[in-house]
Amino acid sequence: MTDGIQTERTIWIDLDNSPHVPFFRPIIQQLETRGYHVLVTARDCFQVCDLAEQLHLDCKSIGRHYGKHRMMKLLGLGIRALQLLPLARRAHPVLAVSHGSRSQLVAAKLLGIPTLQVADYEFAKIWAVVRPSWAMTPSMIPNDAMKLDGDRILKYPGIKEDVYVPSFLPQDGIRQQLGITESEILVTMRPPASEAHYHSLDSDRLFQATIAHLAPMPQVRIVVLPRTPKQGQEITVAWPELSSSRKLFIPERVVDGLNLIWHSDLVISGGGTMNREAAALGVPVYSIFRGTIGAVDQYLAANGRLVLLESAADLTTKLSVQRRSRVAHRDTTGQATLNAVTSHIVRLAEIESHTKAA
Repeated sequence: MTDGIQTERTIWIDLDNSPHVPFFRPIIQQLETRGYHVLVTARDCFQVCDLAEQLHLDCKSIGRHYGKHRMMKLLGLGIRALQLLPLARRAHPVLAVSHGSRSQLVAAKLLGIPTLQVADYEFAKIWAVVRPSWAMTPSMIPNDAMKLDGDRILKYPGIKEDVYVPSFLPQDGIRQQLGITESEILVTMRPPASEAHYHSLDSDRLFQATIAHLAPMPQVRIVVLPRTPKQGQEITVAWPELSSSRKLFIPERVVDGLNLIWHSDLVISGGGTMNREAAALGVPVYSIFRGTIGAVDQYLAANGRLVLLESAADLTTKLSVQRRSRVAHRDTTGQATLNAVTSHIVRLAEIESHTKAA
């Protein structure tokens, strides 16, 4: 990592949300292997800093989350952009890279730093304030959905989770740590992103219906991974009896998400990364996301790797609650995804370095 060292071989990566930590970790390692200094900043929210520490990723915590209200989001965006400026100015990076960090985008624009935004959900309103210099998406997302000139959009094979999931090695002991026996059915659940602009109340209702459906099943234990402490408190209050009996519970400490998914019998999530991580690992996964379905989830559903639950009625017809056989397998296809993403970043860094030199 670089600590404000001025160099034309510095790339700035901003970790804005928890899924960005495992995604960028192997990319950072490859960039450093290719001789680049990497400045890593992180927003202190959604367990980003805890996950970075868990994965031994050196980063500088700058800024926080300002809540779900639109005005507070805009205020927080501006404040964090200003907080990022001094460090970015000292580091003088040739390229700023993130997976949807609006504050980095604004700060980089103010400093004249070219930007690359990676995106895998075409309906997220990432670029409402400032547009990036470049965008990179999975190949199944059409260019016309990205609101950027086609020659400024780069593609990579597979899905975002293919960058890091293939290198995952399961570790035993997580069931014992959570107090769940091998004979019990472990269901890992992720609530809907209630603070996201694309949040739908239908997702909340389906989340509640899913817990009501699972609760009477004697062998089922439900591990819930809330997105924020506030969301965790709301879940505990909403289901006090299930929580006190630990039929449903929230882990007391940050857990390795991939390892938990691997040792789960099924995953049910309100959309996003956890669904796709489960799909990449071959774990049965069900989406209760009721917003507009993006191209990546449509692709996974069409290929039988993800089941979309659209109503409470689907819980009885589409949801299979049973133990699964866990057989670890190595998937080398993800190396092509990682190499493609890193190569795009390096090529853009070289283009911008040559442009600056000229």
